[in-house]
Amino acid sequence: MLYVVLGLLIGLPLIAALWGVGVYNRLVTLKNRFENAFAQIDVQLRRRYDLIPNLVETAKGYMSHERETLEAVIGARNQAQTAEKRAAANPGDAGAMQGLLAAEGALTGAMGRLFAVMEAYPDLKANQNMLALQEELTSTENKVAFARQAYNDSVMTYNTAREVFPASVVAGMFNFAEAQLFEIVDPSVREAPKVSF
Repeated sequence: MLYVVLGLLIGLPLIAALWGVGVYNRLVTLKNRFENAFAQIDVQLRRRYDLIPNLVETAKGYMSHERETLEAVIGARNQAQTAEKRAAANPGDAGAMQGLLAAEGALTGAMGRLFAVMEAYPDLKANQNMLALQEELTSTENKVAFARQAYNDSVMTYNTAREVFPASVVAGMFNFAEAQLFEIVDPSVREAPKVSF
């Protein structure tokens, strides 16, 4: 009888500790997955940010009277790039993610205005450099959308794992904070910029 009591006194805490270690390790794994998924978004956003100056430079030769539109695109790109660096440093930071979403929305709006203005320049629409840049931008937009979906799936899995009981106890003890989805709130921003002529 004494051995049974001692076995329970030693065994139950040991089982609880092993369970806690397992939950902790699962949360770490899921956190690393969503951070890696954000890194994939990061790669595609940087690629897009690198394409935009080339697009503006090509358009500049044809659209000399549209300086304000071109400057708005570059300004929005720079703000988005700054917000992206902040979010990349800590993808779990809700404030950084909201800043990135707002900056991306402004960039998408500026790009949409640029493409609308470009419609009035037939020589620009036929330019081979512009056509190649448009194709590259379209491809990048598709890759961003795919990476965003993978990221949101990873965040959903992580958030679910940290919120269910009894894992929520371990998540609270070790400060596993909720991760922010990368979703666009403004419906007008949900559409990718139209880049075809």
